[in-house]
Amino acid sequence: MKVKNILIFSAFVLFMAFHVKAQQLLKSEELTVSEGFKNPIGFYNAQPTFSWKLPVLKEVKSQSAYQIIVATSETLLQNNPDLWDSKKQQSNQSTFIKYEGKKLNSRQKVYWQVRYWNQDNKVSEYSEINSFELGLLNNSDWKAKWVGLNTAKDSIKGVRKFLMHRPQYLRKGFELSSEVVAARLYITAKGVFDVHLNGENVSDDVMPPGWTPYNKRIETITYDVTKLLASGQNTLAVELASGWHSGRISRGKSVYNNFASPKILCQLEIELKDGSKVVVYSDETWKGTTNGPIRLAGIYDGETYDANLEMPNWTYNNFDDKQWESVEVDAIDATVKLEPKRHQTVKHKITLNAAEIVSKSDTAVVFNFKQNMLGVPLVNVPMKKGDTLKIRFSEMLAPDGSFYTANYRSALSTDYYIASEDNTITWSPKFTFHGFQYVELSGFDASKEPSLDWVKGLVQYSNVEANGSFISSHEKLNQLQSNITWGLRSNFFDIPTDCPQRDERLGWTGDAQVISPTAMFNVDVHAFWTAWLQSVKETQSEHEDGLIPYIVPDVLQNNMASSGWGDAAVIIPWDIYNITGDKTVLEENYDMMQKWIGFHETQAKDYISNMNSFGDWLQPYPAKSGKDGQRGDTDKGFIGTAFFAHSANLASKIAAVLNKPDDVKKYYELYKKIALAFEKEFFDENGALKKGQSTQTSYLLALDFNLLNEETKAKAEKHLLEEIKKADNHLRTGFLGTPLLPKVLDKMEEIDLMYKILFKETYPSWFYSIHQGATTMWERWDSYSKTEGYNPGRMNSLNHYAYGAVGQWMYERIAGIAPLEPGYKLIRIAPQPNTEFLTSASASLNTPYGKVSTSWKIENEDFILDVVIPPNTSAKISIPANTSEKLLLNGKTFKDNTAIKLINKATNSFELVAQPGTYKFQSKIK
Repeated sequence: MKVKNILIFSAFVLFMAFHVKAQQLLKSEELTVSEGFKNPIGFYNAQPTFSWKLPVLKEVKSQSAYQIIVATSETLLQNNPDLWDSKKQQSNQSTFIKYEGKKLNSRQKVYWQVRYWNQDNKVSEYSEINSFELGLLNNSDWKAKWVGLNTAKDSIKGVRKFLMHRPQYLRKGFELSSEVVAARLYITAKGVFDVHLNGENVSDDVMPPGWTPYNKRIETITYDVTKLLASGQNTLAVELASGWHSGRISRGKSVYNNFASPKILCQLEIELKDGSKVVVYSDETWKGTTNGPIRLAGIYDGETYDANLEMPNWTYNNFDDKQWESVEVDAIDATVKLEPKRHQTVKHKITLNAAEIVSKSDTAVVFNFKQNMLGVPLVNVPMKKGDTLKIRFSEMLAPDGSFYTANYRSALSTDYYIASEDNTITWSPKFTFHGFQYVELSGFDASKEPSLDWVKGLVQYSNVEANGSFISSHEKLNQLQSNITWGLRSNFFDIPTDCPQRDERLGWTGDAQVISPTAMFNVDVHAFWTAWLQSVKETQSEHEDGLIPYIVPDVLQNNMASSGWGDAAVIIPWDIYNITGDKTVLEENYDMMQKWIGFHETQAKDYISNMNSFGDWLQPYPAKSGKDGQRGDTDKGFIGTAFFAHSANLASKIAAVLNKPDDVKKYYELYKKIALAFEKEFFDENGALKKGQSTQTSYLLALDFNLLNEETKAKAEKHLLEEIKKADNHLRTGFLGTPLLPKVLDKMEEIDLMYKILFKETYPSWFYSIHQGATTMWERWDSYSKTEGYNPGRMNSLNHYAYGAVGQWMYERIAGIAPLEPGYKLIRIAPQPNTEFLTSASASLNTPYGKVSTSWKIENEDFILDVVIPPNTSAKISIPANTSEKLLLNGKTFKDNTAIKLINKATNSFELVAQPGTYKFQSKIK
């Protein structure tokens, strides 16, 4: 009887356990730390934030509370979280929750889970266990030394007499007495590297560790190499080249000795099955040679590979390195921080096949990929022993079909491969990259018929994933979206660059600030931007007056700033906050913003700026010709004063987010004083410009930055419309004015006018370049034409992303997705159709809370809109309509319900508020 009762009781307990579990909500999803990292190793942040997404369920509309648990092991996490238990927190916040537990240390692996309570206070299961493992956070964690060969003494004079270092091959053998349980390789370089263990590639990273202000910080990378090691003999081998650190791109003006020989720093930490630990350091025992097959490698000039010098098995244990040199050793410099890389490395992301053979002869063949790109070629070419394959690159051919490279300027951008036998060679360069659409091969076996499979394009960019999508009923608008996307891919190569092909490829701050919102719609670049902002902050620290150079990292060292460029220090953090909701980026960069505004003050008299400015760069039809016209016609003082005010205004808003009331008042009052002086200096009582040349950009700056009183503003809007009308409804804007044009016209409710400008076919316009064959965004509105060829101007890249800033308007107003609260906690769904140009458009966006999407089409007189709103958000929806007709929701006449309510019925739209869910609306638009 006793046993029977026990069995009955056990069954009851088991039943209740299952019943309780059945009552629980599904677990949260897509757990990340800090700027979107999923289970990272070598993580940079010992004070992370936690984020998660709620599942898409009928029962889950929002979160009312959460609980995070953090521990040093999975076992403790389940039973007794020893690092942090947040306890139940009444909050709807599911993004960027700050860790408040015990101090975390280098190498530490941390496990965490989260559960949430929904709007009805029902609790979920705990999430899957997630983790992050910290890298080496402090210089003191490193016991290794910088090692490498003295390549400076044997360097070669290259283009413009810059020294070129021979690439190095470095190796170290070591023995392990037991099986390996766990192993981490911590590694970095003054240069770029590729690392191998026992003949295996450790990673597929491209040109790590990346580009930072090397006199301030060098990024380190952590690799899990447990499976690459074995008991007995092992070999660690590294290929090392100049990269950004010791190459021509640093221009010899760097604040560190950039012509010093490249070196590596690595520390292989191994835990063995017998309980012992072994550490292999880079030190005096390493050997090296420069007599390997990669003879030269430079970012601007390409790579030379001699197969006759290949060293079979040099990365394996049985290789004889007795004839190799001993390395030179440097101690770690305590003034240069060694920090784990805080954003994604560059990878081979896409492989493109050649689309056509444009021309061929006995000596050369030209391939067209029909897509401009950044990357390297993968060649598969028949060759004769001793011959040299020459590989050249071009963005566009001259009108006569000849190969054109003049716009690369001094960048040779040429690869060479020297064959060691009669055979088909397969090869791709390792320590360079190119911007190209066309590839020319010469030096191949002339007896063979060229074929399309001779070359592929390996597209390379930072390992960021797509964040949004946009498509419409208009072919050219879709091509514009593609051009924007490819422009971003081509200029997100570890840092945001201006172009990928010529002798520049630099981190221009102005280009970055105009593209940042559009970039974040299209690509998940949260970590990418915050990492580069750290470089901006470190570069500013070189200048006591708060100056921010217009290029970061600052290879020019000319002690110059530019308004509209340095303001990236304020504008980009604000953009990131609004799109992600992450306050950390504001906290990290607030001091930098204050110093930059202080620098603005030193450049102004009575609040009117005299700062240097590149102006409205490459504005079309400038009054001055040649180089003098590159900065456009908008007055330098006008631009400087406008950005001075704008940065002060944003600083006031940022101070409010950070709960700094004194600074809110300080910067708001500064902004108002600048605005008052600005209006007095530059505008007359009729709202017309009275100083400098009247331009579209001058009115756009004043209106978008809210620098005029209401009366003057109304008058200035009319003058802007006159400027646009004078241009036959074409834009006349350069880098600074172009991103403001759609914003201002939108505020003025001139949506139809913006559509007309966007869909213009003739120069200057977005579609003009598409007519000329553009597959990326161009530096100039007329960089190239099919009849005239390249613009004769010196600055002439066919892969510059700045004019792609219109992509923000395409997402926010054509598709109709915009944040009303930071991070899309409250979403605006307000598509603005124009039947003259479009019959449909769709977009989706991965917000911090989940995917939001819209898709609209016009059928006869019906406007049909599909909307998806993610959990833990809400939306204000505006539906274009003849509101005298009924509104349908999911095929039925709309009625207010708990999920969606009508809040306003205007003459031309229905305004609603909606909870998470999927909705189909249908309205009459005529």
